[in-house]
Amino acid sequence: MELAEALPLGELAAAFAALPIFPLFDTAYFIVSVLYLKYEPGAMEMSRKSPFASWLCAMLHCFGSYILADLLLGEPPIGYFSNNSSVILATAVWYLIFFCPMNLFYKCVSFLPMKLIFVAMKEVVRVRKIAAGVHHAHHLYHHGWFIMMATGWVKGSGVALMSNFEQLLRGVWKPETNEILHMSFPTKASLYGTVLFTLQQTHWLPISEANLIFFFTMFMIVCKVFMTATHSHASPFAPVENFLCPVFFGSVSSGHTSHHHDHHHGASHEVSHPPPPPAKSKEELNEGTRKRKAKKAE
Repeated sequence: MELAEALPLGELAAAFAALPIFPLFDTAYFIVSVLYLKYEPGAMEMSRKSPFASWLCAMLHCFGSYILADLLLGEPPIGYFSNNSSVILATAVWYLIFFCPMNLFYKCVSFLPMKLIFVAMKEVVRVRKIAAGVHHAHHLYHHGWFIMMATGWVKGSGVALMSNFEQLLRGVWKPETNEILHMSFPTKASLYGTVLFTLQQTHWLPISEANLIFFFTMFMIVCKVFMTATHSHASPFAPVENFLCPVFFGSVSSGHTSHHHDHHHGASHEVSHPPPPPAKSKEELNEGTRKRKAKKAE
């Protein structure tokens, strides 16, 4: 029995899941993705010096998730670029955001009320991509749970996972910003979401795909709109993670602190007790005595 069977949302969820995302939602997805590219330091200068490199970065922001998913499944990584309508639409968005006269298009789409609408629409596309990735992997590897989760994860957050490669196109190398080491909220949410969709696809989660798409999309919209409106980077998962992670994986802060303390304690000990000067030889002592006598005689 489904969890949402008794709720009067079944028909609404089914209609929402069947809603086409091209071109309206895809346009919003491209707008937000290229906006994030323009926010990167040096992106505007690069668009003037090398428009082709800027365009490539924009295409990675728009289609990076498809490229990674195709690589994982052994399919042509440029296969999605055969979709001419999507590529032309993304290119038009990139050109208007970077080269529109008087920056009019950028000012309109970055206006906060408009931007919040686009952010909400982008989350609709993200959840659809996660569900589609899990479904595609399930079709190819019927019992490959981890393949389903990996495919759904990169479909939802492939742009962030390719951030280091995209930085190289812009002439920047920042390995410390690796998304695996410092996961943002969309990356974590995509990971948790793909676990849910994998459980649903393998019939371990008693809920229909349409209902799961609807509820998870609503969760993502609320979180992302709130975080964008308040300019917050705090993850909604942080309270739960802060409670569970020390229990299951231990805490590194105590060991690191004690090592840090011992290091500084040793350093301060060395400073407060400098080593004694080396003992003088007999010849040096005799030479010093002769100098003192000569000085007295003078």
